[in-house]
Amino acid sequence: MEEPQHHSGSGPGNVGTGRITSRLDPEGEISAASTSTGPGTAEQHEGAKTVASQDEGLQFVVVEGMQVGRGVARLDPRDIEALGCQPGDIVMITGARTTAARLLPGVPQQRGQRIIQMDSQVRQNSDAGLGERVTVRKARVQRAEKITLLPLTRGAPIQESDLQYIARYLVGLPVVTGDLLRLNLPGTASREFLIISTVPATPSYPSRRSQLEGTATAPLAEQNERAEVEAVIVQPGTVVRAQARGAGRPGGLGRVSYEDIGGLGKELQRIREMIELPLKYPAVFDRLGVEPPKGVLLYGPPGTGKTLIARAVASETNAAFFVINGPEVINKFYGESESRLREVFQEAQRRAPSIIFIDELDALAPRRSEMGGEVERRIVGQLLALMDGMASRGQVVVIGATNQPNALDPALRRPGRFDREIALRVPDLHGRMEILRIHTRDAALADDVDFARLAQLTPGFVGADLEALCREAAMIALRRVLPYIDYQSGYIPFETLVNLNITMADFQAALREIEPSTTREVYVEVSETTWDDIGGQTQAKQLLTEGVEWPLRYPEIYSKAKVEPPRGVLLAGPPGSGKTLLARALANQCNASFISIKGPELLSKWVGESEKGVREIFKRAKQAAPCIIFFDEIDALAPRRGAELDNHVGDRVIAQLLTELDGIEGRTGVIVLAATNRPELIDPALLRPGRFDLIVELTYPDEADRQAIFSVHTRGKPLASDVSLEELAQLTPGRSGADIEAICRRASMLALHDWIEPRLQQVGRVQISEEPQESKSKAPNTVGPTTQTAQASGEESRFSIRREHFLRAITEQEERYQSQARLEAERTRRDEARQRLLDLAASYGGLGNASPQTALQPPVLRGWRLWLARLLGLLPRRSQTGSPPPAA
Repeated sequence: MEEPQHHSGSGPGNVGTGRITSRLDPEGEISAASTSTGPGTAEQHEGAKTVASQDEGLQFVVVEGMQVGRGVARLDPRDIEALGCQPGDIVMITGARTTAARLLPGVPQQRGQRIIQMDSQVRQNSDAGLGERVTVRKARVQRAEKITLLPLTRGAPIQESDLQYIARYLVGLPVVTGDLLRLNLPGTASREFLIISTVPATPSYPSRRSQLEGTATAPLAEQNERAEVEAVIVQPGTVVRAQARGAGRPGGLGRVSYEDIGGLGKELQRIREMIELPLKYPAVFDRLGVEPPKGVLLYGPPGTGKTLIARAVASETNAAFFVINGPEVINKFYGESESRLREVFQEAQRRAPSIIFIDELDALAPRRSEMGGEVERRIVGQLLALMDGMASRGQVVVIGATNQPNALDPALRRPGRFDREIALRVPDLHGRMEILRIHTRDAALADDVDFARLAQLTPGFVGADLEALCREAAMIALRRVLPYIDYQSGYIPFETLVNLNITMADFQAALREIEPSTTREVYVEVSETTWDDIGGQTQAKQLLTEGVEWPLRYPEIYSKAKVEPPRGVLLAGPPGSGKTLLARALANQCNASFISIKGPELLSKWVGESEKGVREIFKRAKQAAPCIIFFDEIDALAPRRGAELDNHVGDRVIAQLLTELDGIEGRTGVIVLAATNRPELIDPALLRPGRFDLIVELTYPDEADRQAIFSVHTRGKPLASDVSLEELAQLTPGRSGADIEAICRRASMLALHDWIEPRLQQVGRVQISEEPQESKSKAPNTVGPTTQTAQASGEESRFSIRREHFLRAITEQEERYQSQARLEAERTRRDEARQRLLDLAASYGGLGNASPQTALQPPVLRGWRLWLARLLGLLPRRSQTGSPPPAA
């Protein structure tokens, strides 16, 4: 097969844009070349200064790196100079294997420590783990003319579009024969490729794992330690060839590294101390004369990364990995369940170092005291015996994962079995940003994607939720290219794929579909309400900012100052004063999880269910911390104790609330916010300091606040020039924020009525769009009212809300309130008169001997009592038909 011709005018300095072509070889191989249209080769690396001690190099300690998959290593600028290199040069990194990487300056925080930042792909190719030492020296490199790839995982045959994508991805990447590449091809899962040859030829270095396992995935080029070319750089114009099908190795979950885990830095460090050190350096524990840890228990909400951490530790330590899923062990035959456990532990000891991961441990080993089956008891006993009898001390580590640690048998949680218990928390703001960057690392993102804003919009999301969010955003972006897909041939234009990006709007649309799993049952979507959307209430906003927002935003400052933030905040005020609106704005300002609870919905007829509901809410809030729990109408949930006559549900709920608010267990990052318009009905024990420390009393707004509220609710509306917000505020004394909102809404409806009604009478319908000016000029002048309406002046036809609309709305509201006041007064008068009648009847002996039960019933009215009741207006007068009215 004839290879593409390269432009001879390519020169050093810059890399021009190129056009990529690809073709399928007759031998079943695909090749792709990028034809350069501008100057630029890799000869700039040949002109680097020669260092006398180039073959010796310097040693550095490996730490985690950035830019996964780009072949980048970062060093202190002083170390780069000591190597005789400059930023951007290519170096050879030697651990248990040798590979090539591009040097870049390290971050300032990690300079001067003799460390090298390497991502998981460079560490895998150099066969070096975190904390190990590698040797770095300057490389002899040339421009790659051709490279050949071998797919290592089974999958769909490599297509022409795949080679085009790979050729673009590899530009600028330094490689040597035997390197592994992990790529996410468009439309497929992540796949691994092995570089089996390069032109010019580069030495091949076998990895430590391949030497130990005695396996070879492909015939590598012969080793040449004194080769003139140690590495090649893929440039535009390099021919990329690949076999159409993989080498036959089954595809799995893929290799997981520490860079694939975000938001769990401290937890991951503790796990590495417990697991990685015994697996890599067992002699240290022998020297100290202590037993290495046998097991680690990971617990936390679902989706926080328990299984991912176990896989990452196994990959980074090159340990064999065995998975035991709790429910899969159970067998109906006697003794088979225990036999399966023994087989896994025996195989793990044979292939040590190894890691045994037991997922859903609570299903496999629950409390024996609460179990009714004999099978579960035997499995727990077998697991305890296996963990006590492991011979390969330190070389076999058991990792258990559960989201219900209290459901495990206590014998498993003692030292010597699961030595360390590590809680995996819900990620905070910075953790969510890390996770979002990890899951969009290989995605085509638009320039408007803001990870900081996305992290603020996702409080309470765990890693699995954020992964689902990124996947849903990608699916939304994919729907835009569905019309261009040829479903019969399965062809998507390559230009369409290249130009396809995930935008910020796609993420915002995906947020409406994804809910956080930790608070799914009680999740409330936080609205976009801000402090600017609330008129007035300046003092209340300041108190809420200091009492709720600051402790959640700056917990370290409060901890350093030894200041205890308020545990609870009570919003008290008349109806319509803005209590719920303040809570919604506060949730948006704090960037915290928000759980809204309506008081009556927690009450249950079953004994203990109401208290259990309160416990579950606080438990979920602790998992999703920082979190705000909002109890609306708390007077219905926690009234004064002793006021109920039928049962004591309210008393038990109040007792549970008191325990959760100031119990022995801590509530770090959880603040309770409650609202009521009848604070006198709340149990006094809740209102003391230590429970509801801060009580914010809301009153009806004054004139300045009413003007600010009018400004908020008329924002963006077409107001006429005769509307004065100051005048409207003067005309509405004693009105609440809800009343003012109703006035603005009613004025808008009145304005719409006045604007639409004349047009309905003239043309019989509402014209949505204006008639073009050309058609107006061609219409005859004798059409009548329709033409006159269409040619009306702009001032008459422009829609606006005028002063008279607001005045009519205010008048209607006043009349409605006056009517309600008259009805309330009439109802009060009738109640008082009825009470006087009952007192009068009792004084004359009508109820003197009545029992307490009958005393609560209205008396039978006869004779003069019936006459008196009609006189007082308590009963209607006798009807004209003569039939007596019913007794009261």
